[in-house]
Amino acid sequence: MGRRENHEYEVFIRNFTKNEQNLRRFLRSLLPSWEDVDEVLQETAVVLWRKIEHYDPSTEFIKWACVVARFEALAYRRKMARDRLVFREDLFELIAEDAQDELEGASLERSNLQKCLSELPADQKRFVLLAYTPGVKVKELANQEGSSPGAFYMRLKRIRHQLLNCVERKLQNQ
Repeated sequence: MGRRENHEYEVFIRNFTKNEQNLRRFLRSLLPSWEDVDEVLQETAVVLWRKIEHYDPSTEFIKWACVVARFEALAYRRKMARDRLVFREDLFELIAEDAQDELEGASLERSNLQKCLSELPADQKRFVLLAYTPGVKVKELANQEGSSPGAFYMRLKRIRHQLLNCVERKLQNQ
């Protein structure tokens, strides 16, 4: 593999792994089972790699990947057409469009949440990050903060409400 191909490969792998979970969610909205998703995701990855020279870097990778995944899901669905639970093609397309819109909306919400988190005062940001650290018990956190679990939850609720308002404002302004 030459230096240019190696760079393309690295960029592809970074983009694919960064977006794999969203691609899985998108495919799950189109396919009846997680096994089907695994099958179609593998084929989608192969097709994306084969068509990497057609990828326009000015386009979001996830949008391009969703288009390819939609076609792969449709092809898979056609192969499985003997199953009685297969949607009509026009309904399938509507579901795919809704799923992609939903995915884009969730991505925008996450991006705005990150911005809103960065705008919080340092003590509130630390508090929220502590509260959502995996494996941490609220009772222990409350003791560390010198408060009761009830007071801890109330403070967290106020900060979450503040973050929700911030995200909604940013979404309205976009």
